[in-house]
Amino acid sequence: MQLEEFPIQLSKIPGAVAAWQGMVNAEQWRSIFEKIHTAGGRLLALWGSDERERGEGYTVHAALTVHSGLVCLHLDAEEQRPMFPDISELFPSAKRMQRALHDMLGLRPGGAADHRKWLRHGAWPGNRYPLRKDFAPAEHFAPENDNYPFITVTGEGVHEIPVGPVHAGIIEPGHFRFQIVGEKILRLEQRLGYAHKGIEKLFESMTQREAAKLAGRISGDSTVAYAWAYAMALEGACQVAPPARALWLRALLLERERIMNHLGDLGALGNDAGFAFGLAQFSRLKEEVLRTNRALFGHRYLMDAVIPGGVAHDLDAAAKGPLLNEIQRLQDAVTVLKNIYDDHAGVQDRFLTTGRVAPELAARLGLTGFAGRASGQAWDMRVQFPCAPYDQLEVRMVTHRNGDVAARVTVRFEEIFESLRLCRTLLEQLPEGATIADLPAAPEGAFGVGWVEGWRGEILVALSTGKDHGIRRVHAHDPSWQNWPALEYAVIGNIVPDFPLINKSFNLSYSGHDL
Repeated sequence: MQLEEFPIQLSKIPGAVAAWQGMVNAEQWRSIFEKIHTAGGRLLALWGSDERERGEGYTVHAALTVHSGLVCLHLDAEEQRPMFPDISELFPSAKRMQRALHDMLGLRPGGAADHRKWLRHGAWPGNRYPLRKDFAPAEHFAPENDNYPFITVTGEGVHEIPVGPVHAGIIEPGHFRFQIVGEKILRLEQRLGYAHKGIEKLFESMTQREAAKLAGRISGDSTVAYAWAYAMALEGACQVAPPARALWLRALLLERERIMNHLGDLGALGNDAGFAFGLAQFSRLKEEVLRTNRALFGHRYLMDAVIPGGVAHDLDAAAKGPLLNEIQRLQDAVTVLKNIYDDHAGVQDRFLTTGRVAPELAARLGLTGFAGRASGQAWDMRVQFPCAPYDQLEVRMVTHRNGDVAARVTVRFEEIFESLRLCRTLLEQLPEGATIADLPAAPEGAFGVGWVEGWRGEILVALSTGKDHGIRRVHAHDPSWQNWPALEYAVIGNIVPDFPLINKSFNLSYSGHDL
């Protein structure tokens, strides 16, 4: 669907790459979603805001991708009847977003089949909504019984296995209910939200500058992507562009974040397949990257390296040589390890055909990021809608069609090689100049969007500014919202012992999902 086909007036969102916005009514909301769905567009995010102080009730917001770029739609909902048209039958990934929207703001999708709570967990009463402006964050409530109505499968030989929410390893909490016959999985139902921290409410108490630090801590393994997306949104609201050198350094940091995460997960995947050698070797390589990060950019996981207006750390000429040497060492080591993984019969027996998401199903579910690309979804922000400096780098997108653990492992290997190539180019062609631009406070009522391809997939940050350098609303969207539901399908027909392997091949974020 092209921009000229929209039945509403769209305006360009400052600062963002190929992004527009427009107000719609309820009829247009549903009609536009249908047209975007038919044209092969994708739902990226769905959120809401309390506008009652302005006398406007509530507003539902959606971000969708079309051939021309990103389109943000805004739909007003009446205070006395806070409802909006359900779009989950068109975009299944909207189901949980709509349930979370009701938990947080009390906005109900009219016609939706699933009205179960999603994030609440009995932590606050069903008639209280944390993202409404009259909700007091310091207020305490007596715990309620959760009584979450899981869906069960009945029949001869069917058993249920509950896993979590507290796990044996040092990971975040998530609850998984398996319905099985023998060891074969018939159905999986997830329950998330246990890592809910009130981040979106906390944003509203911060200044625009203070919020940058919080944005970088939404999901600790994606700090560069979130920090860049927030900075992009604020810079757009201020209508200030960072210096070119700062943008090139941001891209270097983002690719290092991608490399770091793929290295760690490839080791963990080897371990889950009974190949501890892989864990040891990839852990060694990841540790080398982390130590270099600490030495050059001040933090092992690159916290606070990206700031509004630019970056916090510059690279001197002496650092380029060691970084280029590290790139070559990683290239050589990962090439050897890829050959070992590919030739190891035991590892391949565990990887091949396990946890498959067919391309057709991936398209239906909106599977995104490297997991989507492993299932034939040719979508990478760095290619389709590249922000600077990616528009000068000619990123080579990696895709496969098998959609199993083996395909996701292959995509990870190939993305490491591509990120190493990009890092080399970024270092060799790094422009001279400043690394920070003066950033005035954005005026009240400004709207900005940050849209970045993180290592896990697309990250979106939508910012609405308040008065006195403050924030009215920040919505941060993690690609895990799209990809967690796909895991429920990926495990069907597999055996229970393969679940940790399938789960790790996606490695989805609890924290980024449970704001």
